[in-house]
Amino acid sequence: MLPRHERLTRPGAFRAIVGRGRAYRGRYVALFFLPRSGGPSRLGVSVGKKVGGAVERNRAKRLLREAFRAEKPRLRGSFDMVLMARPETARARLESVRSELETLLRRARVLGSEHDGRSGASV
Repeated sequence: MLPRHERLTRPGAFRAIVGRGRAYRGRYVALFFLPRSGGPSRLGVSVGKKVGGAVERNRAKRLLREAFRAEKPRLRGSFDMVLMARPETARARLESVRSELETLLRRARVLGSEHDGRSGASV
């Protein structure tokens, strides 16, 4: 779970980001974000009832949070982000959601290079 200071919880914050932020949409997720001055990036997750019942919605939230957690170290700068699940999200595999989120973040030009923030063998 993300620490409290890295989560968006107030409805007004969600509305501001969705209303004024930049948007990128894919098959599984819609990404909305606004640059933030100072502090860590914060995430809000929104899953509507079109995604399915409670079990499906909770699975979609877990997938989106985990996909964000995997990409977060590579973000360039600090952002407030809202990830909205699409109806196909609950049936998707984590790797598909993570790959799509990476693609959306690259299109938004907020993701660093392939090796930024990642541990492992160097090339």
